[in-house]
Amino acid sequence: MEVLLIYLLVGMGAGTIAGLFGVGGGLIIVPALVLMFTAQGIAPEILTHMAVGTSLATIIVTSISSVRTHHGKRAVDWKIFATMAPGILLGSWLGGMTADWLSGAWLQFLIGIFAVVIGVKMWIDGLRKVQLPTDGSRLPGRAGLTLAGTVIGWASAIFGIGGGSLTVPFLSRCHIVMQRAVATSAACGLPIAIAGAMSFAVQGWNNPQLPAWSTGYIYWPAFAGIVLASTWFARLGAKLAHRLSPQLLKNCFAGLLFVIGVRFIWQNYSILFS
Repeated sequence: MEVLLIYLLVGMGAGTIAGLFGVGGGLIIVPALVLMFTAQGIAPEILTHMAVGTSLATIIVTSISSVRTHHGKRAVDWKIFATMAPGILLGSWLGGMTADWLSGAWLQFLIGIFAVVIGVKMWIDGLRKVQLPTDGSRLPGRAGLTLAGTVIGWASAIFGIGGGSLTVPFLSRCHIVMQRAVATSAACGLPIAIAGAMSFAVQGWNNPQLPAWSTGYIYWPAFAGIVLASTWFARLGAKLAHRLSPQLLKNCFAGLLFVIGVRFIWQNYSILFS
């Protein structure tokens, strides 16, 4: 019962963040599940892969709830989504394969570096207070958007996130207004989560170290607890996103990424380089 309660609390936080930042909640779910799986005694060789795979599975449900809210406010750019989606599906599947080749410590370390780099970049951009145009004038063509989707899908699947930490800055740099970038990022998180979760399920299939109630690297008890809470709180986060200024969203997003990234780097540096 205590374990289920903790998973429900994780889902509450992840759902709110998913709707607020368009990131699918993975930046909270992955580190939380790493801690939980460690406490449960899951083999260290696979617990990070299970955290990532389970995170992607929960993002499927979270994204649906978040996207419905953003769509209701007519904030999702479905033309951009449709162009990026094929690349996202391919990249997400390849990301699951890539993660399976990495050790758990390396996977956590890379997640940390990724989060810190993106967080610092967005924070610096906020200090500059550069007001980018919001006319979409820097959007690449179909090939460019498909390639961007492939890269975003690949990296997002490795890190167990919905892609917001890449999709939001990318669309912002393409001169898409922040709220619209967040909403479209939330939509892009759905194919990332579907293809990524399927890839992690296949890569971990029949691994002898898997605990009971697992399908590959997806752990269903954690999935159930997180999804029960995250679906409702994703709607709250999406509503908050439309009440906050674009600059405040960027600063909050940057701070969240930096804190989580530093924690992952610190925990795994001595393991990898001692």
